[in-house]
Amino acid sequence: MSESCHASLRAAMRDVPDFPQPGVVFKDITPLLADPVLWDRCMTALLETVRGEKVDKVVGIDARGFIFAAVVADRLGAGFIPVRKKGKLPWRTIGIAYDLEYGSNHIEMHEDAIRPGERVLLIDDILATGGTAAAALSLVRQAGGTIIVASFLVELGFLGGRAKLPPDIRVESVLLY
Repeated sequence: MSESCHASLRAAMRDVPDFPQPGVVFKDITPLLADPVLWDRCMTALLETVRGEKVDKVVGIDARGFIFAAVVADRLGAGFIPVRKKGKLPWRTIGIAYDLEYGSNHIEMHEDAIRPGERVLLIDDILATGGTAAAALSLVRQAGGTIIVASFLVELGFLGGRAKLPPDIRVESVLLY
């Protein structure tokens, strides 16, 4: 993706101070979602992170990760797997608890969502402290999936989330702050 495309995505991002709590500056991606040209650039950039790779399943993290992962899965001809907050999936699940920047959480996925050896792309909107992504990657491995890459639209590098992800996982970010 060209520097002008990156610049257009960066310019459309909105900073929301003191959300969800005082002192946090939230990176709002909704302006990118609302603009069809920018939306297409987001999808193109995320697809570029796995160019030339065979992907069987695309895992999207609740909730904004679903938006990107479902479209990428469709464009790749792969299955889409939602990783959701505890209690939101209707079938038998595997789950994991983890710490967040301001609290803790628990995520789950269906126990039969990924077959052993399937090649998996993990997608989320933002890599911040890394807790959610690390937990989702752990679920993929627990199910026997082979993680090809973990791709994020935005990485907040100053929060050090990349360091919390397994060192053998390739991590790609479209925009780095």
